[in-house]
Amino acid sequence: MNKILKYGLWTIGGVVGVTAAGAGYLAATFNPNDYKDRVIQAVKDSKQRDLHLDGDIKLMFFPSIGVSLNKVSLSEFKSPQPFAAIDSASVSLAVMPLLQKNIVVDEVVLNGLQATIIKHANGTTNIDDLLKKDPNQAATKSAPVKFDIASVTINKTNLSYVDEGSGAQYALQDFKLQTGRIAEGVPSKIALSLGVQANQPKVNVNATLNGMLTFDLEKQLFQLAGMELQATGSVLDISELKLKVGGDVSADVPRKGYSVKQFTLAVSGVKVKDAFEATLDAPALGMNDKQFTGDKLMLNAKMDGALGKIVAALSMPSVESDPLSFKVSNLALDLDVQQADQAFKVKLSSPLSGNIQEQQFNLSNLVIALNATGDKFPGKSISSEMKGSVQANALKQTVQVALAGGLLQSQIKAKVGVANFANPAINFDIELDQLDADLYLPKKAADAPKTTTPEQPFDLSALRKLNLNGSLRIGAFKVANVKSKNVRIDVKAHQGMVNISPLSANLYDGSVNGSVSVDASQDTPSFAIRQSLVGINVAALTKDAADFDTLEGKGNINLDVTTQGDRVSVLKKALNGSLSLNLADGAIRGINVAKKIRDAKSSLGSSTSSANKEEKTDFSELKASFNIRQGVAHNEDLSLKSPLIRLGGIGDINVGNDSMNYLAKATIARTLEGQGGKDQVGGLTIPLRISGAFTDLKYNLDFSSMVSDNAKQEIAAKKAEVQQQVQQKVDAQKAAAQQQVDIKKEEAKTKLQTGLRGLFK
Repeated sequence: MNKILKYGLWTIGGVVGVTAAGAGYLAATFNPNDYKDRVIQAVKDSKQRDLHLDGDIKLMFFPSIGVSLNKVSLSEFKSPQPFAAIDSASVSLAVMPLLQKNIVVDEVVLNGLQATIIKHANGTTNIDDLLKKDPNQAATKSAPVKFDIASVTINKTNLSYVDEGSGAQYALQDFKLQTGRIAEGVPSKIALSLGVQANQPKVNVNATLNGMLTFDLEKQLFQLAGMELQATGSVLDISELKLKVGGDVSADVPRKGYSVKQFTLAVSGVKVKDAFEATLDAPALGMNDKQFTGDKLMLNAKMDGALGKIVAALSMPSVESDPLSFKVSNLALDLDVQQADQAFKVKLSSPLSGNIQEQQFNLSNLVIALNATGDKFPGKSISSEMKGSVQANALKQTVQVALAGGLLQSQIKAKVGVANFANPAINFDIELDQLDADLYLPKKAADAPKTTTPEQPFDLSALRKLNLNGSLRIGAFKVANVKSKNVRIDVKAHQGMVNISPLSANLYDGSVNGSVSVDASQDTPSFAIRQSLVGINVAALTKDAADFDTLEGKGNINLDVTTQGDRVSVLKKALNGSLSLNLADGAIRGINVAKKIRDAKSSLGSSTSSANKEEKTDFSELKASFNIRQGVAHNEDLSLKSPLIRLGGIGDINVGNDSMNYLAKATIARTLEGQGGKDQVGGLTIPLRISGAFTDLKYNLDFSSMVSDNAKQEIAAKKAEVQQQVQQKVDAQKAAAQQQVDIKKEEAKTKLQTGLRGLFK
């Protein structure tokens, strides 16, 4: 036995010695650099690329077979332009394992790899020729080769990809990789760092990855334990990005099984100008083709920016699933928004269930609780809670939401449906008992200085994508200080055409009913408003709506106008249509016509004054119709009646320039019985001109003209009276003279008859 062992060792030693001697002789006599030209020509003939071997080629034969290269580059296909280059590379293989078809690599080192892959506009790439298989090469089947690498080192590697068709560019810069032993079933330490840059989308990130990699290629099993991924840079509109991911990740490819243990994620950055940060903790997540499981998932997020500080927390105590369905016992979301003058806290909870295969999701018992605090809220604090359900079907692209409960100060019942996620069609039916929108709209400071900032156009192009159909009903509504009840708004919107009909409500002792339409399908939007106001208290409405209290009264107003433009000033100047009003028992504030006449009697000139809100002209009836063209409302049929005056007139109200120029004629009654059936109008007629800007109206009462006109009337009347008296006197004299003539005739006739009778006696 000892002899056998002894002769065996001698034999092995001899073989090793002969092998070593042969390898030494080969290394001493063989120089691979002598074959550079042949290798370069072979590449030129087979690939039509230029290979440059500027450095030395070194071979190793024992105890490992290896090669090292320096300064190697390869050109583009049929072009001298460089495609790829390597500063240095070396690899060595263990000899004995190689004889058994096992690849045992002592070390792989790669330094300074530079390469650019280009996708041309026609869809081809600059490496198609390298990937093409030789049709003359017979396909051979070989047994699987196992390999074992002691270590891999890659330094200073830069890879680029250019898509000439789209203009997209991607780059891996300063790629570095350092590993321990890489072999199946053996944990290997991995240390990776690289920079990633792209323009579509915009990316500029530096990242590092560390962990222990274990794999089984035959069974396609992979595990990365102790993973530590860190990244910094910018992505899209996010700057100052910081990302950190940790945990143990494993994959079973044949079974489509993936799991994560002790998974943590922390991310922070600035989106535009808003800083944010978020963390995710998942002690255990698992998924395969049959089920998905999770335990104690917790997501926390915070954003600090224009909207204030937003803090959110999402938790799922447990997740269970099978091939057809999944269930989360309780999905909980906490949202905290803190602003300078107010804060919001929102809590959402509901069981979550669904079907993965059919992509159905159901929040069956949704509870949303809201608490808001701040000086602007009534009582500085409001709380509300809504309950309902949400059903979503991703395959059919539908969502149905039903909610009821408190929302801010209102009680709400809402049903909302969405179909087609790419171009959403939204249906809604919402009912509120009350809503004071002014509580939540920004308020103008009373002493805010007037600015001369140029008017900015408004953009309604977003309406072109709006597909909306629904109804909104509000019991009591206030917006822009206008109060209304029983509001109903039905909206239809499609491809930029928005139609609100009916738009109805009870307001200020009366009602309003009509429609509003918007055409935003063109670059310049157009509008049409048709409204009928019945029994409206005009003074209360105009006072609340625009702090305008020039007109009082109660009655009807009909409005039918159209306009177009992308600025309010342009819309006012483009108004066309009609307006009519019929008011009773009211007043025009700013002037007392009767008093103004009395005050002006002592002077024979004109009287001009500004509006005085303490004065007013009462009327029992006011009727007028306006024809509106290009922002100017023209009137010719004004009719105002009061106990002392009748008022008519003609003129324009320039809505576009916020001014008016109107000539009214007031006829003064002789007595106060004009309203009692004994119309004694027909006294003095006074011209009254109203002109100037709405903010500074001027009233001009032309009393001298009034006196002149009425004097002429009185002179004409006096002349007629004198003429009548003269005529009467002439007629009387003629009658008296005729009477004397008649008497004389009778006397002469009598004398004649008497004389004749005496003659014939």
